[in-house]
Amino acid sequence: MIITRTPFRVTLGGGGTDLPSYYSRFGGFIFSMALDKYMYIYVNRPVVDDLIRIKYSHSETVSNLNEVQHDIARVCLDKMGIKKGIEITSMADVPAGSGLGSSSCYTVGLLNALHALKRDYVSLQVLAEEACEIEMVTLNKPMGKQDQYLATFGGFAVLEIANDGKVSVSKADVSYSTIGDLKRNLLMFYTGKQRVNKKILGAQDKATKQSEKRVLDSLHHIKESGYKILEIVETGDITKLGLMFDEHWQYKKKLAKGISNPQFDRIYDLAKANGALGGKISGAGGGGFFTFYCEEKQDRLRSAMKKTGLMQLHYDIDFEGTKTLANFMDYRSTDIYMS
Repeated sequence: MIITRTPFRVTLGGGGTDLPSYYSRFGGFIFSMALDKYMYIYVNRPVVDDLIRIKYSHSETVSNLNEVQHDIARVCLDKMGIKKGIEITSMADVPAGSGLGSSSCYTVGLLNALHALKRDYVSLQVLAEEACEIEMVTLNKPMGKQDQYLATFGGFAVLEIANDGKVSVSKADVSYSTIGDLKRNLLMFYTGKQRVNKKILGAQDKATKQSEKRVLDSLHHIKESGYKILEIVETGDITKLGLMFDEHWQYKKKLAKGISNPQFDRIYDLAKANGALGGKISGAGGGGFFTFYCEEKQDRLRSAMKKTGLMQLHYDIDFEGTKTLANFMDYRSTDIYMS
């Protein structure tokens, strides 16, 4: 039995510039923090048969890899050369479609577990790129590179994405006092809306490829504001962060239809009327979590959000990234079902 744990994330700056349609022309930039909310992947080798069992929101038991309906699990197993005799179970602290990178957490966590199963350990950079290849190339999902890297590395991660897609990862220099201020002032609330970001990101991707001025101008601004947000956090002058979030929100809504809606606009306006300086919605938008920056009247903000039906997510920062929590495999028969 192997168990891995992989963190979800909140993007603080640069979101959307990690799609190939943008970074291949202009380069991308992402600044994000990992949360102590996790995807757990359990992998085991059956001892009495060579079936494939995948358990998530559904349960699958098949004899042939091609029969597996869970696309990420199927492709990961195929990439690792595991065709039979495997059990995979996933559990998560937050629901899928919440905008915190759940699909990439699954991909990274499963790859990490399968590498441990084969005793084929790879660097974090390689692990993140493998996850990118699976989701962006093999499965052709309209998504960027941030989720896979942030799930892999954790912490306050800074990604510089070159035109050729090469990602340089560094850790932001954030003081302990600033970390405390961020945890106190960044309040997260679940909208209760799960969404599939394929449609929203697909529209943004198409508009970027077609060089729509509205979208390109917004992405350029989002990237530049990402650099400013990084500077704000590293210098500790984080009151400005709320104002930057407010500005970012106005530009993000221009990227594609569905990012916001009248209900979300009302929630955002209500938050600002009750102490928030600004905020952002997780992931591509359309659902998931609102993150608001609020230095004062936090109880008032909590009360206002509760009255609209939003539940607060209490969190801490994860600094470890994906990791193996347990490895109790008996490797004496490790090659029996590996081919």
